[in-house]
Amino acid sequence: MRLKTIAVVPARRNRMKLMPDRYFANDAQRIFAGLYPEVAGKFTHRLAEHPLFEFEALAQLASRMRPCDVEQNLAALPIGVDPAALRDNGLSIVETIRSIEHNGSWLVLKFVEQDPTYRELLDAVLDELAPAVASRTGPMLKREAFIFVSSPNATTPFHFDPEHNILLQLRGEKVMTVFPAGDEEVAAPEEHERFHLGGHRNLPYDETFGAKGCAHTLRSGEAIYVPVKAPHWVRNGPAPSVSFSVTWRSEWSYREASAHGLNNIMRRAGLNPSAPERFPRQNHVKSLAYRAVDKARRAIVRS
Repeated sequence: MRLKTIAVVPARRNRMKLMPDRYFANDAQRIFAGLYPEVAGKFTHRLAEHPLFEFEALAQLASRMRPCDVEQNLAALPIGVDPAALRDNGLSIVETIRSIEHNGSWLVLKFVEQDPTYRELLDAVLDELAPAVASRTGPMLKREAFIFVSSPNATTPFHFDPEHNILLQLRGEKVMTVFPAGDEEVAAPEEHERFHLGGHRNLPYDETFGAKGCAHTLRSGEAIYVPVKAPHWVRNGPAPSVSFSVTWRSEWSYREASAHGLNNIMRRAGLNPSAPERFPRQNHVKSLAYRAVDKARRAIVRS
């Protein structure tokens, strides 16, 4: 395998590391292509030794970020938790990263693609998978990246996300339990609509859901693809963890979101609309109708 030399973060300019010129081997790309876009599953990656994910590099990144783009929570959480009950440890985000082994927390650095160095890495990672994505759902839209840093045994509560998502495990290990996307018993239509109107990502959890979830153990060098709106929760292992989440939207995912928006309007009018269809159904009619309503509403507000 050919290797390329890259410069590390400013705090370690005098040290160089050799990184692979491809982050996904052929087998990993084939597995991903077989999963995408509607099946959750694991494959391998080659980012585990990347210097941008060392704790000091992440502390420096956090110090450059806007406060609104960092989030931290206490580690000892139930699987299902009311967002209003979330608390942090009282430390700054930089202090939390540097003491993550002992402070009982988990944190996320959001939209790290705003930093040019991490944006370059995000694009390099996703460019390798873009052909497989384009053949199914079209171009990768709105590429974004998130970095999770977790104390031992931390719990990320039950939630879903609107993007196509790959979580790459870089340090430590964790277990992600993923549930079927579109299962109305696990995430009711009203929860989707609430989310798309600006509600929190967390979902109510019931122990009866357990049998529907599939637990995936992720170790350093492993990744998992999570479909759009597939509910999941995460339990960290006995050591500190660092994970890199790379996400994108597709026109299909935007149509799914718009269809939920129209359903909310219909529900408030006393109707009982059917749930949006999963891929490969495209939700064209509801999407176009909602976008027309939203455009008209925005025009009224402007006037």
